[in-house]
Amino acid sequence: MARVLPFDAAVVDCWIGVTQEKDQRIVRLAGRLAEAQVPELLQACAGAEALQLDLTDLVSADAAGLEALQRVRARGALFVGVPGYIQLKLDSAVESSRS
Repeated sequence: MARVLPFDAAVVDCWIGVTQEKDQRIVRLAGRLAEAQVPELLQACAGAEALQLDLTDLVSADAAGLEALQRVRARGALFVGVPGYIQLKLDSAVESSRS
């Protein structure tokens, strides 16, 4: 059963869909992840023992969105379908924080 988190804007910048398959929660992102959607993303990911983020349809992410994705990944989430340019931003932000 899918659950869509509420979004108040007239135009949806980022869609966040949540499904539960067996023992794994799957969170799917589509569109543009921005600071305004970070609380909803973190809420969707909270409390999941096994978490997968499907970023196949993610178009872009601002700095706050990238930081949220890094936090979720650091907690053990498995990322699938990550567009190449998003992966580069995630990896470069991690490298920058280590410097």
